[in-house]
Amino acid sequence: MEQLKNHYAALKRQYDTVKLILDRNDFSWDESTGSIVAADQVWVKYIKQEHPDAEPLKSGGCPIFKELCTIFAEPATNGKHDYSTVCVGGVPSALVYMEPLSMHHEESSSESGGAEDVDDHETIQPTTPTTTSNRKRGRKGIDDAIAGAILEMAASSKLRAAAIKQRNTRYSIANCIKELDVMQGVDQQLYFAALDLFNKPIARETFLSLKGNKRLTWLLGKCSVVPNTVG
Repeated sequence: MEQLKNHYAALKRQYDTVKLILDRNDFSWDESTGSIVAADQVWVKYIKQEHPDAEPLKSGGCPIFKELCTIFAEPATNGKHDYSTVCVGGVPSALVYMEPLSMHHEESSSESGGAEDVDDHETIQPTTPTTTSNRKRGRKGIDDAIAGAILEMAASSKLRAAAIKQRNTRYSIANCIKELDVMQGVDQQLYFAALDLFNKPIARETFLSLKGNKRLTWLLGKCSVVPNTVG
């Protein structure tokens, strides 16, 4: 259980760090890639002058931020997030309310019974083994909810990483060059201009998604190259 609490605390720190960044208007979160997007000079200023610990986020982003928002009860929308956290005993309410319904019923019955005893005898009744047991069940329910959320987040993160890897493999520079090599009408100037263009992921995806007969026209427009003509 101690390991689970440490993991939870580490996730909370990561969430707080990312949230602090995204609170600024010059940063945004790209859900499709998990990247935290900002101009280079904005990143340099933020890291150098304010938060050197944010350096890993510049290159690695936070692919699990959506899952962190789920755990800490703050839904991520449109690259930003809506703060509506309500904590119960230091634990996000979204996790507390995941406890089994029977547990709430047992605790409610115990509390109700305790209130009647106070009214009848005008004395405070000592803690009973049943009450202690219910409290332990309550804590266990919260711990189980946290564990479940962390496991679900880990599974989702793995699926997201696999999807991104598959996407990057499909639209790789190697695949673009392979298609470029078999195209007709590509001179040396256009060829090397296209290689520079393929450094951009969106350009690679567009190129490979186009029909073969449209790729040359698209490359000529993007690379601003005038095709050689035979006199």
